[in-house]
Amino acid sequence: MTLKKILFLIIINTTFIYSQKDKSSVSLATFFENIHIFNFSKALNEINFLKDQNVKRKLIIYLDLKKNNGFENHNYQLYFDNINNKLSLGKKLDLIDLLLATENELFFNNNRITAYDRAHEGLILSKKESNSILQREFLLQIISIYRQGIINKDDNIINYLDELYDLIKTNKTYLFKYYLNKIYLNEMGILKGKENIEDKKLITEKLIKKIDSLTFLLKKDNKLFIEYFHVKALSFIYYKKYDKSYDFFLKELELLNKENSIYFNKYKYENIKEISRNLSLQGYHKKAFNELKKVKKYQSKLNPTKNDFVYNLYVSDIYNGLNKQDSAFLSMKNAFHSSLKLNFKNQNNLISALEVKNKTKEKEIENLQLKQENLTSEAKRKQNQNLFYGALAILFFGGIIYYQNIKNSKRKRLFAEQQKELEKQKNITLLKEQEITTINAMVNGQEKERIRIAEDLHDNIGSVLATLKLHFENLKLNREKKHFNQEALYLKTEKLIDETYFKVRNLAHAKNAGVIANKGLLTAVKIMAEKISDANKISIEVLDFGLEKRLENSLELTVFRIIQELTTNIIKHAEATNATINLSLYDNNLNIIIEDNGKGFTFNTSKLKNDGMGLGSIKTRVKHLKGTFEVDSTLGKGASILINVPV
Repeated sequence: MTLKKILFLIIINTTFIYSQKDKSSVSLATFFENIHIFNFSKALNEINFLKDQNVKRKLIIYLDLKKNNGFENHNYQLYFDNINNKLSLGKKLDLIDLLLATENELFFNNNRITAYDRAHEGLILSKKESNSILQREFLLQIISIYRQGIINKDDNIINYLDELYDLIKTNKTYLFKYYLNKIYLNEMGILKGKENIEDKKLITEKLIKKIDSLTFLLKKDNKLFIEYFHVKALSFIYYKKYDKSYDFFLKELELLNKENSIYFNKYKYENIKEISRNLSLQGYHKKAFNELKKVKKYQSKLNPTKNDFVYNLYVSDIYNGLNKQDSAFLSMKNAFHSSLKLNFKNQNNLISALEVKNKTKEKEIENLQLKQENLTSEAKRKQNQNLFYGALAILFFGGIIYYQNIKNSKRKRLFAEQQKELEKQKNITLLKEQEITTINAMVNGQEKERIRIAEDLHDNIGSVLATLKLHFENLKLNREKKHFNQEALYLKTEKLIDETYFKVRNLAHAKNAGVIANKGLLTAVKIMAEKISDANKISIEVLDFGLEKRLENSLELTVFRIIQELTTNIIKHAEATNATINLSLYDNNLNIIIEDNGKGFTFNTSKLKNDGMGLGSIKTRVKHLKGTFEVDSTLGKGASILINVPV
């Protein structure tokens, strides 16, 4: 056997072994992600790519538990009895068994304390085994337990959330789950550890904006919209905007009605229950009562006492709205008896403050030991991996060099002959091509320069002059009333005049410097917003996500000019007092959302002038960047401009 064949077989064999490991990891990760987006058929398909039959069997059980979603009893009690027997004998469980045990205790046995212990044990073990896929699943389970109120004053939830974010910050499905959980935890008062309503409100608003930006990136058939519409509806109830809340609940219900799996009964139950509450808050108590009757169809069969408690609590509120005090009292009495059976107080306070402190210390010690073990094992793993890849690289490149030396001698002869013929043809056409290229370059250069100067005058200097006009209006208004510091206002206005002169001078000298070149898009947008806000006519807030690194310079400049033009339009035409510029960079896409609370306008696509300097010009520039441009505006309700550009 020749050296070339031996090298080929070594490389093929090694590549196959590692590709099988990678394929199993990818299938496992895809399996869990499909479950989180409610795509159970694709999750089942991913199991078929796994080689380990024992793991496949356990994942099928996990999928069945998830699809059941705690609605009724499952058929795996013997399997969980076996797990409990192992635990009673002091045996260790593997990661999948711990994942199954947590799911069973939480959703089918309603035992949150045991579920927490299983999930925490799984988290520690997954860290030891460097299994980031299962590590994030255990973290999601722990966060789910916190949402059900297991340890109301344990600040470790912040650590768990931070750990999860480090593992999933580039995955939009898991980011959606992350921000969704934070919204619910914040409303429970867990994130801050206190009941400060204003703090909670501000945190929720920021988290809603984050989840809005992520949802913009999802495909329209993604079932995560079920959860998105629900949380949006709840947020509008919080602000007493019941009409908007009702609309989002109906959107959620429309999606849920397309689903026949019992998995979605939990979501249908919550949707109908909240629709009933929404109608009751608006004063439609009879309609609310009729809606609430529908909820019994989707109640969990595992906890009838809890079902009775929730139902009677809502009925009592409706009767109270109908001024039927006797019926309201009777329903409240029934709810009270159910709550005694549920023993809510003991359930929510099974872990005392002392136990929480002890567990926290144990976790800190475990984490320190784990970090030391991970550092040692990681160093050894990297050393072995580097040696292996080094040897493989030497064999691989040695084979390539040997093979290439044989082929190169033949290629050189053929190439020399072809090169002579090509040189003859090149000499004939070169002069003609040079003449044509020179003429085309001259024409294109002149045209591009005209367009650049026109856009710079309109976008850059036009924006500064619009801001300058705001300052002069304030000076005029302030001349007699003196609401502001007149000296400071004069200084700001004088600074803007200097800046305009500097930009005109730079334009005349064809320079492309400034904040964009030096500090980047995000800083330039923030500085622009700050200068406009200083005029005290309109406040502009800049929100960003994922823009830690610079983009390509010409793209940053073009995007900044677009944002500058849209901001100038708001100043000139919208009569707005507040505006938001939202910049998000995710999955090689730059998402821009510009909103204002101005008078709005009626948008007509057919009337856009592609050769103008307004929205038509901006649409053309976005199209040139291979992006999308959308306008959402209603008279009297402000406007939103949505732009998505690939980077």
